[in-house]
Amino acid sequence: MVAAALAPSCAACGHPLDEPSRGCVCPICWGAVSCLPPPPWSDAEVTVGAAGGHYDGALRDIIHAFKYEGRRSLAPPLGRLMREAGAALLDADCVIPVPLHPWRRLTRGFNQAADLANELERPVVHALWRSRWTPPQMALPARSRRTNVHDAFMLSPWTSPIDDCIVVLIDDVRTTGATLNACAKVLKSAGVREVRALTAAIAGPPGPRAALPPESI
Repeated sequence: MVAAALAPSCAACGHPLDEPSRGCVCPICWGAVSCLPPPPWSDAEVTVGAAGGHYDGALRDIIHAFKYEGRRSLAPPLGRLMREAGAALLDADCVIPVPLHPWRRLTRGFNQAADLANELERPVVHALWRSRWTPPQMALPARSRRTNVHDAFMLSPWTSPIDDCIVVLIDDVRTTGATLNACAKVLKSAGVREVRALTAAIAGPPGPRAALPPESI
């Protein structure tokens, strides 16, 4: 009884973990998010994209714990989920994480997209900078999200050459696709041949009517 009360809880369902040394999410919750990955999708600037699952239920709770509660130990299992979903995309030259604004990176302590990119067994290139601070996307209606991130990204002056490369943009959640498209546009202007995208989750069907979660990219 005392052991159960003191046991760490699952980051998704909140129930005590039987084997906390194996991670902060129970096997039942992982099973609930790994069986129905969404189909591939594309956007205006992204040739093809894939996601580990739908942004709801246990996966939403897991990503929230990873991103906002600093549970960085969730990066490896989320990375495995992404590798399985995006296997056909990962023959690219490199993966590029979506950057955070420096202030947000400082306050959060890490960039969740970079942690995920490090788990994908491909060269990681930090090719992008966030050139200006923008209000959180979650505070804006869908039609305002594209203007919010317009010209919000720039090519890093210290990046490795990426012209004529095939790259995969990495982020935690795709909602409207506004952030991914803004990043892809900068990369294409730098001579990238093809931009793909891979996220841990996707919120609703791709397109202008996608359901928008409270926390979004």
